[in-house]
Amino acid sequence: MAGLLSNFRNTFIVGLILAVVMIWAYSQGPQGTGEAFLVAVFRWMHVFFGILWIGLLYYFNFVQIRVMPAVPAELKPAVSKYIAPEALFWFRWAALATVVMGLAIAGSRHYLVQTLSFGLAGVSDPSSHKQFALLGLGMWLGIIMMLNVWGIIWPNQKRALGLVEADADTKAKAAKIAMMGSRTNLMLSLPMLVAMTMSQTIFG
Repeated sequence: MAGLLSNFRNTFIVGLILAVVMIWAYSQGPQGTGEAFLVAVFRWMHVFFGILWIGLLYYFNFVQIRVMPAVPAELKPAVSKYIAPEALFWFRWAALATVVMGLAIAGSRHYLVQTLSFGLAGVSDPSSHKQFALLGLGMWLGIIMMLNVWGIIWPNQKRALGLVEADADTKAKAAKIAMMGSRTNLMLSLPMLVAMTMSQTIFG
């Protein structure tokens, strides 16, 4: 067991196999592999990638950005050269996968147009306007956050970390812009999570 758990790849593969076995078990239920099963698989993937994305977002803001000024100068390259690029790889791709899976859920449940329009289109029951408006707000916040990751945070982090060539002034400016983008996503993540969790609980 120690040999398994000491290797990240093997640990993840075993966990994934166990998850696939459980997914198969759910496919043997009364609804089989119909629409509800497909939505359930999309939701599992949406939650997995969402935890990875937001978990890293919170790591950056609750830990790395706050602690970096206190890290001795000779140790900072270890973070900027090794830890940050790896974290940013999973961060940006998890952001994209989270949004894609969220849109897949909405499409599979036939409320993509209703939510993206805040309940202004495709809604026949006036009593459901609030439901779609609130969930749509959460979805748009998630989309904005993902675009922020790819359009602002990642391009500027590449300059700040020296992954693309830039002079010292450009690196310093890029680091500040990336930090502000990350803080923006931290701020938006809280109402986004309210919409995602409470909509499912209250409206189903």
